[in-house]
Amino acid sequence: MALRRGPGLIPFLILCALGAAWLLASPLGYLDRLQARFFPAAKDAVRLSPGDFPAGVTAPMADLASVPLRPTLIGFTARGSAAALLLATGGASTLDNPAPAPGAAQGVLKTAYAMDARAVVFANEDELRQALSVGAEHGGVDLAVLSVDRLAAWLPALRDAAPRTVLLVGRSRGQEALAAVGVTELAQLRGKRLGVYPAGSSSYFALWVLSRAGLRMSDVRWVDLPSTLDAGRALREGRADAVAGLWGDVELAARDRGGQVLATTADAPHLVATVLVARGDYAARYPDAMRRIIRGLLDAGQSVAKDPGPAARLLGEVAPYLGDPSEAIRSAPPATLADNRAFFGLSGEAPVTYDELFQSASALYQKIRRTAKAPPAEDTRDLGALKYVSEARGP
Repeated sequence: MALRRGPGLIPFLILCALGAAWLLASPLGYLDRLQARFFPAAKDAVRLSPGDFPAGVTAPMADLASVPLRPTLIGFTARGSAAALLLATGGASTLDNPAPAPGAAQGVLKTAYAMDARAVVFANEDELRQALSVGAEHGGVDLAVLSVDRLAAWLPALRDAAPRTVLLVGRSRGQEALAAVGVTELAQLRGKRLGVYPAGSSSYFALWVLSRAGLRMSDVRWVDLPSTLDAGRALREGRADAVAGLWGDVELAARDRGGQVLATTADAPHLVATVLVARGDYAARYPDAMRRIIRGLLDAGQSVAKDPGPAARLLGEVAPYLGDPSEAIRSAPPATLADNRAFFGLSGEAPVTYDELFQSASALYQKIRRTAKAPPAEDTRDLGALKYVSEARGP
């Protein structure tokens, strides 16, 4: 009995022939030539960026300079732990005018370590992110003081800067606060307008507060604020029923309207950790400068702990919105060497380590679809300079 060819046999044979032709032509490059000639727009446009290469490729073969021949710029947004940075650099400046004020005292870095470093204050965290992204050579900064949750959220945008965490600067122990008017407990936030600055660490704190109250993100009506410093004003003007921001700002606003503070980071003192983050190219090019900066900040932190007066005066000049500068320092004190050793797992124990905090923040932002997958925590830190200083100072 003769076999009959089905209607699909001929198309099947054609597909087999085309497949065989593709297997033969592709390794020889014929398909690429045809695509380039007849469909040039279809070829993928690959954009190269500095983030595709190691950050240290431009470092000199010899150690030509142990520190930069120009001032090192360290960006920050004001909080209590910034007191150590201000004492180490002699005060704050701005990107428009990074030179120290006439008659300003020299900081610890200059007097003890011959390091010309300037603390550059920023109005909000997003401006700080942009400055770290471009670097001091292009109108930005070499290093930045920011919270671990911010680094986790911004890492994809900072890829070309190859940021590396090098030091724990301090933890918030009450500096972030959530205050409300007409609300007496956290569960009553359901359906209320919650004002936060999305690019600030206070937004991370607000998410923790909602989780503590058993609320979903959709249970509140989010009001985006232009900066953390707008939180108190938004509450005072009735643009929000509750706000997350700095305690000195939001507590006063709530009191003015008969409201109250419902939660602070004193309830979660290991949630908002502020770290010093260096651009990868700067850290690779000037390892000795990194060691001097870490020494200077730790020395300044010890001075603040012994006598907060001089640092409090500098902080009060830079950030009056923090309220009493001495209280601001108490609610976010500079970290010690022992704090750093425990936080980064060098010695001792910490309830929450850097790796745990970074990974949990990264996972949270992926969960709520605010960022792409971040690399492992160990790829975001460079502890070489800290280990060197730690070993030199002994137990």
